[in-house]
Amino acid sequence: MNSVLQKPLFRQNMIFDLYELTMAAGYFCNNYNDEATFEVFVREMPENRNYLVAAGLQQVAEYLLDLKFDSDELTYLKQLKVFQNVPAGFWEYLSNFRFNGDMWAIPEGEIVFPGEPLIRITAPIIEAQLVETFVLTMINYQTMIASKAARVVYAAQLNGKKRDVLEFGSRRAHGPEAGLLAARASYIAGCTGTSNVLAGMRFNIPVYGTAAHSWTLAFSNELEAFQNYYKTFPESTILLIDTYSIEQGVRNAIKTGPMIRGVRIDSGDLLDESKKVRQILDDAGMDHVNIVASGDLNEYKIARLVQNGAPIDSFGVGTQMVTSADAPSLGGIYKLVEQKIKGKIRYRAKFSPKKITYPGKKQVFRFLGNDDNYISDTIGLESEEIKKRHKKLLVPVIEKGEVVYDFPEISQIRENFFKNFERLDTRYKAIDRKEIYPVHYSDAIQKLLNDLQTSETKVETV
Repeated sequence: MNSVLQKPLFRQNMIFDLYELTMAAGYFCNNYNDEATFEVFVREMPENRNYLVAAGLQQVAEYLLDLKFDSDELTYLKQLKVFQNVPAGFWEYLSNFRFNGDMWAIPEGEIVFPGEPLIRITAPIIEAQLVETFVLTMINYQTMIASKAARVVYAAQLNGKKRDVLEFGSRRAHGPEAGLLAARASYIAGCTGTSNVLAGMRFNIPVYGTAAHSWTLAFSNELEAFQNYYKTFPESTILLIDTYSIEQGVRNAIKTGPMIRGVRIDSGDLLDESKKVRQILDDAGMDHVNIVASGDLNEYKIARLVQNGAPIDSFGVGTQMVTSADAPSLGGIYKLVEQKIKGKIRYRAKFSPKKITYPGKKQVFRFLGNDDNYISDTIGLESEEIKKRHKKLLVPVIEKGEVVYDFPEISQIRENFFKNFERLDTRYKAIDRKEIYPVHYSDAIQKLLNDLQTSETKVETV
């Protein structure tokens, strides 16, 4: 196993929807376990998004390689009424279960769009079916958060000046695991670090934090609180100055010592207050002191602050980022696209209105300009040969249950994201308007869909 891979964050063996287990039992009882291919993709872009940032692949790989059933889990499943007629052989099968299939995927940190398979799993159908819920929840959540974080980081640099964005949202995430994954996804998409210590330890993400208002309130006065903090952390002191009065708070920060690193404003009119604070600091000869802003921030608020000249050096963003508040869910789906039954390929697709899916194992061909910038994408069959200058997005990750992909360190994923994002035309990075990146289906895959639909229609009318 690649050294970057770890055991799953928490015990995750039983993260199934019941229908995955009932289908698995049904396949087993009917001796129906030929090879099947499923693909994960987003049908439509969320309303306020022009692009997505792929994230969550490493955790999916860790899950697949670790998935098994212990005796307590099998005991619980056996007593469920729905399984009362399932033979003992099925439980024996699950007791020896291991994922032995293949997985191809778009690497984390890549820019992706609707219809494009983020993950493709090929395995005996029981194996491929069982993993649906975990794969979707992991890819949907981390991709959603990474996409939000990319927008926030972009907004912080709208005028060309680099400003750090720190992820501060664990306490507002939908549970401890969500907080960890949000920290990871946010870092991939450009955040400088996180306040989540476990995320720092687990994923090697830089951690940041100072003191809360309770620190200031715990002492007899603000200046004493600042001085005691500075005494303990003389090389990293950033003081929270809005517990009482922001202007008095910055003056007390100045009195604390000439080498404090920064001050943080967590409330009020951040544009007006940051300008006042900057002036007071500069007048005191402390132009080296940074201003950090926080307080229910998002990309829209940050963009307005930057565009209006707020002298803020970095932003702490929490709730709005780790919940992706303006687009809080991502509709990634997991669909059967191909089977190999007794050695013969059978293509699968849905034809229902507004929910059509395309058959066959796919590849995403991204066409590049002479400067390597992204021009457009074509979703085609894996077997297609494309002559125009392009790169193929899906790469092999697991083959026959073994890792074949060199998982990068998270810092490298982050650098790859920056490179990928740089290649995306500026108009698609807009946070306040819809711009649709061109994605097409190849002629070959369109023909396959049409032929399949025609053949199915003939069967229905016989």
